[in-house]
Amino acid sequence: MRAVVQRVERAEVTVADAVVGQIGRGVLVYLGVGVGDDEAAGTYVAEKIVNLRIFSDETGKMNRSVLEVGGAVLVVSQFTLYGDVRRGRRPAFDGAMEPVGAERLYEFVVGQIRALGVPVQTGVFRADMRVDSAVDGPVTVLVESRQL
Repeated sequence: MRAVVQRVERAEVTVADAVVGQIGRGVLVYLGVGVGDDEAAGTYVAEKIVNLRIFSDETGKMNRSVLEVGGAVLVVSQFTLYGDVRRGRRPAFDGAMEPVGAERLYEFVVGQIRALGVPVQTGVFRADMRVDSAVDGPVTVLVESRQL
């Protein structure tokens, strides 16, 4: 599983001109599910997202998590994180899990984040979405459930 985590001042996702998910201060997560991923990978990624110390403390040091600052999480499905561009010019997505299994694990991760006490908004799985965000920092972190 791969997650691109961005610290944001605000973020929203729109589908067919309707806002379907919106947060203020928190993290925007682009989540990709790969072949071979399972619930253990989802639990690992959810716990990392919630506990990443990427928010500043009173001294300005990145020492607080989204949970500690009372932020929210916006999770957007992103199979293109598994785009392999090593050959040719068109990404190959063979590493991405098939849609039915990927959606189940995507929903599992969202549920795990909620269970850890953080408000969560989402995009719409497999929809054509527009994401608008104000990235803070910028702070962007890659979380992977497997070692490369």
